Amino acid sequence: MAVVTSKSHLLLLLLCILSIGSAIVSATVFTLQNQCSYTVWPGSLSGNGAALLGDGGFILPPGSSVQFPAPPGWSGRFWGRTGCSFDGSGAGTCATGDCPGGLKCTGGGAPPVTLVEFTIGAPNASGQDFYDVSLVDGYNVGMGVRATGGTGGCQYAGCVADINDDCPAELRVADTSGRVVACKSACEAFNAPEYCCTGDHGTPQTCGPSQYSETFKRACPTAYSYAYDDATSTCTCTGSDYLITFCPAQS
Repeated sequence: MAVVTSKSHLLLLLLCILSIGSAIVSATVFTLQNQCSYTVWPGSLSGNGAALLGDGGFILPPGSSVQFPAPPGWSGRFWGRTGCSFDGSGAGTCATGDCPGGLKCTGGGAPPVTLVEFTIGAPNASGQDFYDVSLVDGYNVGMGVRATGGTGGCQYAGCVADINDDCPAELRVADTSGRVVACKSACEAFNAPEYCCTGDHGTPQTCGPSQYSETFKRACPTAYSYAYDDATSTCTCTGSDYLITFCPAQS
């Protein structure tokens, strides 16, 4: 009888191991790497009540990388914060992309900020992932997303150009030394319905690209440049992991 019980326990243990292994395989792995010449403090925010990846925020020195697994069905965003100063408890602020919560963000990054947005496919649905790089909230640092190991379109999405170098004067955000550290969206700069796609301009038919969004689009053709820039900016892939690069060198 004891032998039978022992075998049963072994069988249950094996099933648990297989179940854990299956869950690990099904997780989507995000790799964040910093190719900038300066430190970036990535922020993350989950959009469906799931746990924050990286506890919401962390430091990423030049040349370093970090990985986080995300469960099927996860949705959320990543962004880069620059010019940050935090004390030992994590309290502090950033020049761009600042968020509530200090080092570990409890909310989204303050515009202007470059965003990477994801919705990971659930296994009981199509399983298809959706992702994009968005400049709808402005730009502060170059970001790129490359799908690895997936099937389908799996397009590269990103903003390789440094828009801060060519930011229109009326959209520029400068630090105390006068160096341009971010570029506002026209919506943030002017708060007008035709730029924000609100009010009478709240549909794709009534809100088209502006001279400012077209500047963003020319610099970064695979990134969202305004609210209804879906056709050339939303990417899909199935069963992929994702490499997210700050200051990507090439697409």
